[in-house]
Amino acid sequence: MKLVMLHPTLANKPLALPLYLEKVSCGFPSPAHDYVENELDLNTYCIRHPSATFYLRASGESMIDSGIQTGDLLVVDRAITPVHGSIVIASVENEFTVKKLCIHPRLCLMPMNPAYSPIYVDPDALEIFGVVTHSIHGFL
Repeated sequence: MKLVMLHPTLANKPLALPLYLEKVSCGFPSPAHDYVENELDLNTYCIRHPSATFYLRASGESMIDSGIQTGDLLVVDRAITPVHGSIVIASVENEFTVKKLCIHPRLCLMPMNPAYSPIYVDPDALEIFGVVTHSIHGFL
C-alpha cells in the first residue's frame, strides 16, 4: 500500500456543522426528524493532538479488510503510543507502509488482506511514524 503525505494545517477555522439527534437506519427506512443534537467540527472529532497529527492518502489493497481503501484519507497521530493491534504508519527499508502492528508472538506488520504476507521486521530497523486514528472514505 503506497501512501501520499498531505500537509496538516493548524490555522483552520472551526467549521461546526449540524449533528442530528436521529440515527440513520441501515436497514428499513425510518421517519426523518429535524432535531439537531449539537454541532460537530470534524477537526475536533478526528484530532486529539493537533500539533502531532498529519494526514496521508492511502493507495493499494493490503488493508482492505480493515476498511482502508485506495484514496482514503488517513488521520495519523504521532502522540499516541502504538500497541499490539494498532494500525500504524511504519518505515520498512526506507518505504512507508500502513499495517496492523503485531508485537506477539513475533514482531511483524500485518496486512489486513489474506492475499498479502506479513512483514517480519527487526525491532531495531522498525520506525513507527504514528497511529492511524481515522480513515475517511469517500463515495464519489
